[in-house]
Amino acid sequence: MDVPIIDLAKQTIEEEIRALNRLKDSIDESFEKAVKLILETQGKVVVTGMGKSGLIGKKIAATLSSTGTPAFFLHPAEALHGDLGMVEKNDLVIAISNSGETPELMAIVPILKRWGNKIIAITNRKDSSLAKLSDVVLYLNVDKEACPLNLAPTSTSTATLVLGDALAVVLLKLRDFKSEDFAMFHPGGSLGKKLMRVSQIMRKDLPIVKEDTPLKEAVLVISEKGLGATLVVDNEGNLVGIITDGDLRRFINKGKSIDNSLTKEAMTLNPKTSSPDWLVLQALEVMEKYNITVLPVVEDKKPVGIIHIHDILKSGAV
Repeated sequence: MDVPIIDLAKQTIEEEIRALNRLKDSIDESFEKAVKLILETQGKVVVTGMGKSGLIGKKIAATLSSTGTPAFFLHPAEALHGDLGMVEKNDLVIAISNSGETPELMAIVPILKRWGNKIIAITNRKDSSLAKLSDVVLYLNVDKEACPLNLAPTSTSTATLVLGDALAVVLLKLRDFKSEDFAMFHPGGSLGKKLMRVSQIMRKDLPIVKEDTPLKEAVLVISEKGLGATLVVDNEGNLVGIITDGDLRRFINKGKSIDNSLTKEAMTLNPKTSSPDWLVLQALEVMEKYNITVLPVVEDKKPVGIIHIHDILKSGAV
């Protein structure tokens, strides 16, 4: 059987794009009402659905949670056998069902309604039992699945996923959710690590000497701390310079003696620095631009930390 594979793939995508355009056209004041209900909720958002709707529901709950709206997924069948106790009176429920007649959902939604929980339905049937029980109905408006048999959830599941993303993004904007908040919720993920701050990885046990310290003592400090450098401060504790292994080599190559010199004679004045609030990637950009491996971290002219390029690599930020 000669199957036009590429053509069929493109047709499937086109059919789902058409479904998304229909979804976009159906967005109205009900969506705005749903968003306001979620914003006003004192508890969590409980997302529930069976089958493919449940799988999409899990993703919606995860996206909401990671973007500032606490949420979790509740399996309707498990809810009938004790998990309904996870739902508290201040929680809001998003119930997902293409037909709006899913038996497991229709067994728990009336109970939740009696408890006083607000219900938002995501469904493809405005006249369904689920829609009639809900406070807000978000209509998918999908007239045909991408499946050629019009049976497998394809266009409807895609539309549900995108509608969930739309809710999450609008809520994110309204909550003024920032990249720092995202990083806080993703400490172990690569996205979160890219938003890591210098203060999170900087070393606080600093190699420090004063500018009038004998240079040979500064060499000992460099050796002891193992960073290949020491920071140099004035009598007020303000950073005035840095001495690295490279500075020492250049100093010696000029025929000068370490034994009879002061730190300020060999140091690099006004070194490049970072703020504790910088992103780690900003610090790395400075280090790469100026070909340096150590960067002092300064606050109000005083050193509060130091980072080595190895610290950045180990952090996973790059």
